[in-house]
Parts: sequence; structure tokens; C-alpha cells
Amino acid sequence: MDYSKMGGARSPKNTPKHAEHNAYGSEKTPYGKKDPKAELLARMKAAAGKTAETKKGG
Repeated sequence: MDYSKMGGARSPKNTPKHAEHNAYGSEKTPYGKKDPKAELLARMKAAAGKTAETKKGG
């Protein structure tokens, strides 16, 4: 008996069951709309400064 032919077809492995709401190329995040690196670094430094102040003050 060939058990591989029984039942439904197997779904592919490692595939998401849904589409992400903020995937690149979607309406929310179109291609080519990434933030410049300078802005990213400025935000990271500001966030690091805030956490350092809270740790120092607490």
C-alpha cells in the first residue's frame, strides 16, 4: 500500500499563513521609502540617551 498517496496534499514548509500588514512594497511601506541612515542614527542616539538618563536617575 502506498501511504504517500493518502490524504490531502502537503502544504509547503516555512511559508507564512498570512501576508504581513507592513511588508515592503505594500501601500504602507512602498519600495524606495526607507529612512536615510543619518535620521536612523539620530533616533538611535536619542533613544540611547533617554535610557541612560532613566538608569542614571533611578
